[in-house]
Amino acid sequence: MERRTLLRAAVLGGSSAVFGGTLWRGAAYAAPAQPGTGPYGALGAADANGVRLPSGFTSRVIARSGQTVTGTSYTWHNAPDGGACYADGTGWIYVSNSEINPSGGASAVKFSSAGAITGAYRVLSSTRQNCAGGKTPWNTWLSCEEVSLGYVYETDPWGVNAAVRRDAMGRFKHEAAAADPVRKVVYLTEDETNGCLYRFVPTTWGNLSAGTLQVLVAGTATSGSFTWANVPDPDGSPTTTRTQVSGSKKFNGGEGCHYADDTVWFTTKGDNRVWQLNLTTNTYELTYDDSLVTSGTAPLTGVDNITGTASGDLFVAEDGGNMEICVITPNDVIAPFLRIDGQSGSEITGPAFSPDGTRLYFSSQRGTSGSSSTGITYEVRGPFRS
Repeated sequence: MERRTLLRAAVLGGSSAVFGGTLWRGAAYAAPAQPGTGPYGALGAADANGVRLPSGFTSRVIARSGQTVTGTSYTWHNAPDGGACYADGTGWIYVSNSEINPSGGASAVKFSSAGAITGAYRVLSSTRQNCAGGKTPWNTWLSCEEVSLGYVYETDPWGVNAAVRRDAMGRFKHEAAAADPVRKVVYLTEDETNGCLYRFVPTTWGNLSAGTLQVLVAGTATSGSFTWANVPDPDGSPTTTRTQVSGSKKFNGGEGCHYADDTVWFTTKGDNRVWQLNLTTNTYELTYDDSLVTSGTAPLTGVDNITGTASGDLFVAEDGGNMEICVITPNDVIAPFLRIDGQSGSEITGPAFSPDGTRLYFSSQRGTSGSSSTGITYEVRGPFRS
């Protein structure tokens, strides 16, 4: 997977711009010449589910808040949020958080090898405002509470083992988590206007019951080098974790987080940015910043959950914006991949790919009415780049 460059300007039609000390020619940042264009082509008209997709892709509704999941007796949760997929024999499982407070938690839907729904059930209960989270290499789901002094809960996507609260991972306004099997750590975002980026170093990889919580330390610039420092009191009380370490870098509303190929990508909704940590060089930089778009309209606003594919594409969901999931390619083309019409009071959450990479799951958290009780969870199927 290629490293992405700092996106300082829109560069179209063979023009050039100088930024970061390097001359970039052509479409280094391709705010597309035609709305909806990109690696998958233009978006078509809205389908029966109100989803606009490129040619060759189709959508279906998997579940609706307050209604039983098709073919099951299980009632889907309100305000579906962060999610992940897990291989299950020849089928798979999609896990989804519930961002309500109280009684947040998480649920799961099981699929056969053909994509038929075979079951649905609860995997976490009696928690608060479970927003995003992350998948572990040992196939558990880290469900994160987006509340002050919130916890991380390690849950079983199969619903067999009881969920376990992981106190050592710190108490703060958790958002997302991304596991790094190379360095044997878990990265954590914090949804505060002056939030931090953390990593948890387990005492034993594969066991999150004990370890060290660290915070990223860096300057105030948008790029540079970084280090990690131990958080003295991960409990966060009476002093919040984000204020305990001098020099900890502040990020404006940490949201989604994704690890791949010695790189961590994470989003900050307060300033509409996508950041990357280059772990082999211990440096950070911007991947996307809509305020630096100099030509046309920014193609991505309200950045939130983020995931990636084997091709190196990043898929970023919008909280508001145009209700789109946008794709950022390894050569920095940025364009809408899908758009949901008629749901401006909602946000897109929980993008995750099936194990074979042919299906994308996500939710509209508040659906057409703008209420947490009318969330909709979708599946998109088609020729994703491999």
